[in-house]
This record gives sequence, C-alpha cells and structure tokens, in this order.
Amino acid sequence: MGCFECCIKCLGGVPYASLVATILCFSGVALFCGCGHVALTGTVTILETHFSKVASDHAMLTDVIQLMQYVIYGIASFFFLYGIILLAEGFYTTSAVKELHSEFKTTICGRCISGMFVFLTYILGVAWLGVFGFSAVPVFLFYNMWSTCATMRSPMANLTSIDSICVDVRQYGIIPWNATPGKACGSTLGDICNTNEFYLSYHLYIVACAGAGATVIALIHFLMILSANWAYLKDASQMHAYQDIKMKEERELQDITSRSKECLNSYT
Repeated sequence: MGCFECCIKCLGGVPYASLVATILCFSGVALFCGCGHVALTGTVTILETHFSKVASDHAMLTDVIQLMQYVIYGIASFFFLYGIILLAEGFYTTSAVKELHSEFKTTICGRCISGMFVFLTYILGVAWLGVFGFSAVPVFLFYNMWSTCATMRSPMANLTSIDSICVDVRQYGIIPWNATPGKACGSTLGDICNTNEFYLSYHLYIVACAGAGATVIALIHFLMILSANWAYLKDASQMHAYQDIKMKEERELQDITSRSKECLNSYT
C-alpha cells in the first residue's frame, strides 16, 4: 500500500462532524469565558465609580461577580476536557462503523458509555440554554443605557433639559435602593457612556452572549452526532450477533452433512 492510499485511509477514519463540533464548542466557550470575565471586571469598575460609591452597598454584588469569575474558570477547564473526550469518542465510533464487517466487535460497555454521553450532552445543552438567556441580561441593560445616551446626543430629540434623563440601576436589583447615588443623569450619564470601561464591557457582553449561543449550537451538533453513533453501534452489535449465529448454524450444518456422509460410506 502506497503513501497516498495510507493517507486516504487515515483521512477516511477522521470524524469530521465531531471535529467541527469540537472546534465550535471550544470557540464558543473561549469567547464566553474570556469576554465574560473581562466584562464583569469592567462592570464592577463602572458601578464603583458612578453608581455606588460606598463599598458596603455593593459588597454582595462584588462577591457574586468574583464567584461567577471562578465559575468561568471551572467551565473553561471542564469543557476543554469534555470536548476532547467527545472527539475521542467520535474517533472510536467511526472506527467501529468502518470495521463493521471485520474482527472488530463493540461491547456492551462501549454502548453504555455512548448512551451516557448522549444523556450528559443533553443535560449540558439545556443548561447552556439557560446560560445563553442569562448572558443576554447584561446586554439588555447596557443597551438601555447606550440607547439613552444616543437619544441625548441625537439632534432630532429636541430635548429642553437633558438633566431630566436618568438611568437608575437600582431598579434592576443590581445594587440596593439605599445605594448612593444609584443613578446617573444628563451630562454625567453621557460621560459614563463615553468611558472605555462602558464601551469595552458592552461589546464584550455581546461577544460573550454570541459565544454562549455558539456553544449551544455545538452541543446540539454533538447530541445529533452521539445519537447517530449510538444507533450505529447498536446496529453493528446486532449485525455481529446475526453473523455469529449464522456462522454457528453453517458449521453445525457442515458437521451434520459430514457425519451423514461418513455414516453412508460405512454402511456402503
């Protein structure tokens, strides 16, 4: 077998669907974790500088954000390992299907592991749907503030006094009602929208939300692949069982035929 034939054979055993899903999953998780971590830090800076200048007023929020950042570290580590495991499972299943008519045989343990991955991926997909919805909340809050600032700058607004336009973050439950000042109005609000922290955090939240959506798509892709692979393994197991029974019956028939011939020859 030449080098070209070997390359074609190796490329034929690559689970391209699993490879694409793995790359998409890694990209989505990386965007969500990296951008989300930096955006949370910028959010704390904005709140401490402009909306809650007393540390005790937002102490709980700071602790929650720090906890979320640690959770982000865990999510990144877990999905890096889980993606590699699913890719390896894709290689295993592809080899099992390719060798369907050879000496390769699937085991009950292998089929149980494939079924377990289907169930776990389904649970993770549902969980990431919740994460995707949750990541859209800060995008909505920052968009409201950005649109308010855009309205103040618009010449079509025809505003008599921009100081009457305010954004009160206390109504969202982010900080308590006794936090001072708790809101920003007029030129102060415009200055907040012009800061680098606001601009960067707003766009990073958008990218993090997109990363969560990409991860959901990757997990749905994985779920379809794993379900198909599990069905292939089940069919392969049934095919091997049928072939074993058929070969056993053929050997028994050959033994009966040979004994019949021996008996006939001895009688003759």
